[in-house]
Amino acid sequence: MRLRTVRRLIPLLLLTVWPAFTFAANLRVSAAASLTDVLQEIAPLYEKQSGDTLLFNFGASSMLARQIQEGAPADLFISADELKMDQISQRGLVVKKSRRSLLSNTLVIIVPSDSRLKIGKPADLADPGIRNIAVAEPSTVPAGIYAKMYLRKIGIWDKVTYKIIPTDNVRAALAAVESENAETGIVYKTDALISKVVRIAYEISASEGPEISYPAAVLADSKQQAAAQKLLDYLQSPPAQEIFRKYGFLLKPAK
Repeated sequence: MRLRTVRRLIPLLLLTVWPAFTFAANLRVSAAASLTDVLQEIAPLYEKQSGDTLLFNFGASSMLARQIQEGAPADLFISADELKMDQISQRGLVVKKSRRSLLSNTLVIIVPSDSRLKIGKPADLADPGIRNIAVAEPSTVPAGIYAKMYLRKIGIWDKVTYKIIPTDNVRAALAAVESENAETGIVYKTDALISKVVRIAYEISASEGPEISYPAAVLADSKQQAAAQKLLDYLQSPPAQEIFRKYGFLLKPAK
């Protein structure tokens, strides 16, 4: 009798335990390069809580949007500007009701830590003594677009265009200054803060600079939309917001 009872219980136990494994998701997250460090810190906390696994694809938002348009698999997209999200949304690639703006940021002008350059104001970038400026590609990449907008606003873009060293993304612009292949650069404040070999020569305040926005949305082709939405909700939870704040991001209110 005991053996029969055990045999009867085994299928019931399997039915009880199996769903925990069945519903664990491998979520593919395409996210702006400037989010690399902060999301990698958030990931293990979320994975422990949810049982899901996060698989990141970091890069320039323009490149990620193009990948999504070309059919690359992804469940959640976090862009560094609204325009890239608009582009894929207009193609029906986003679950529109899931879209929300998570974060903001500010721009800074950086130089190598041991540089003697002094930049008292952004207009100093037009000084002939400054030979080059590393910036994410200003025609397509959000960080570069924001930088170009600001330099135009203060009337020096045409004076510094020949100095611009365009890079694939904002992290590449940071790396160019870290390696001293560029004398100075314009990156997000959050990127400058993670580096031990550059210093902020000038910080462009949020009120002075362009309006920077990081929208996120679940993707329409995702087969794990519920799990992706759960992750998106977590990114606006107090534990995640605390980590975003630690890295220097500005938070946007949850909606």
